[in-house]
Amino acid sequence: MLDKGNLSRRGFLQRFLAALTVGAGLPAWFARELFFSMEAHAADDKKASDSPSEMLQMGAIGFGAPNGRQDALFHAAKGHKGVQYIAACDVDKRHLESAKGLPLMKKDNADAKGYSDFRELLDNPNIQAVTIAVPDHWHALIAIEAMRKKKDVYCEKPLTLTIEEGKALVKVAKETGRVFQTGSQQRSEMGGMFRLACELVRNGRIGKVKQVETRVGGNPTCAPIPKVDVPEGLNWDFWLGPAPMADYVERKDPSGKMVNCRTPYEFRWFYEYSGGKMTDWGAHHNDIAQWGLGMDGSGPVAVEAEGKEPSKDPNAYNVHPDFKITYTYASGAKLICANTQLDGSADPKGNGHDNGVLFVGEDGKWIFVNRSLITASDKKLIDEPLPADALRLQDTHNDHMGNFLDAVRKQDPKLCICPAEVGHRSVTVCHLGNIALRSGKKLKWDPVKEEFDDAEANKWLRREMRAPWKLEV
Repeated sequence: MLDKGNLSRRGFLQRFLAALTVGAGLPAWFARELFFSMEAHAADDKKASDSPSEMLQMGAIGFGAPNGRQDALFHAAKGHKGVQYIAACDVDKRHLESAKGLPLMKKDNADAKGYSDFRELLDNPNIQAVTIAVPDHWHALIAIEAMRKKKDVYCEKPLTLTIEEGKALVKVAKETGRVFQTGSQQRSEMGGMFRLACELVRNGRIGKVKQVETRVGGNPTCAPIPKVDVPEGLNWDFWLGPAPMADYVERKDPSGKMVNCRTPYEFRWFYEYSGGKMTDWGAHHNDIAQWGLGMDGSGPVAVEAEGKEPSKDPNAYNVHPDFKITYTYASGAKLICANTQLDGSADPKGNGHDNGVLFVGEDGKWIFVNRSLITASDKKLIDEPLPADALRLQDTHNDHMGNFLDAVRKQDPKLCICPAEVGHRSVTVCHLGNIALRSGKKLKWDPVKEEFDDAEANKWLRREMRAPWKLEV
């Protein structure tokens, strides 16, 4: 007989999946599969021990502002039994000491320690795994150091700032054998809708794939942001790290609300630290495109781009506001990543279709998916169950963090649905698009050698790091 907790959990799962079936277009056959998968996973998770000697001890690197990604990762991990955070690190004392930082951990563990240097946290021998949620230009250096210090790693997407960093990270993951998960949670969560879309496409439901559209939104623009004094508690030099020295800038509206700055959230709109929506939403949706095309270990063979030129001022957002990137795969399929839905797209406009992934096949057939719905040119394409012998993709029970924790407990890197290699290949697609935009060139790409046919373009595969930081692999 189910106990009260099981009944409550079962009731929640039933309501959750019923909402997805009615409101998001999830077919009943897939919802049933997901229900039993999630229920079995929840039962297994309940068996995890809360004994101090068997507790999985973790550290959080880059806590960021309230309601940031690390806060979400912390709660996702703490939603599982047998998990305890014992340390947090941030270069901004305001974040570390906020209600969303170290004090939150101390409620669970009075001995939780705070650090301002990630290297000191990684030297803590009691930490077995870390969650990394820092700006993109820091991902590779911190993740590589963590693996070398024998920590398992959950690193937020986009995995790296450059393709060279991604290759280095993959190399170290293989050498150390550490468990590594990229935070591309669309493969696991959202009711499994992205997995379902990819399974349908991979099984020929729309015929041969002719085109994929990934709609990721445009980038903001701003006037040059005024230089101001660095806030007390923020180590600005350390925040910049391997990136070029730059002014600390910020602009507030009359109410005092921050509207323009470099940190904590707006680093995304500077190429020195990130890649705009191409590596923000693009790292999610291009990842799904790669999955649906069966290209996890590869990529396109050509790329070209068009877009509106960004600001040249050093203290203004410098990512391209609008863009359209066209990739060609060896199969002949085209992937078009754009800031909005293309004119003449196969699926109807509106209804939240401006953000998501559209797979277009033969005879006018298409499947569209985003975080709130899955729909198709003909409802039967989704509603008809896949046959027993169909290709099925990895089921992570609607739980990306749980997938990582399972792999950590079993010390099996192969269990992770988005390991370093997959995260690297997916963000490479994004980097190729930004390189085509910034260079203004139509380029051929070798996904095996991971280089262009153009010597000048190959210079964009890496970046010079500010001393004393180095990518040593």
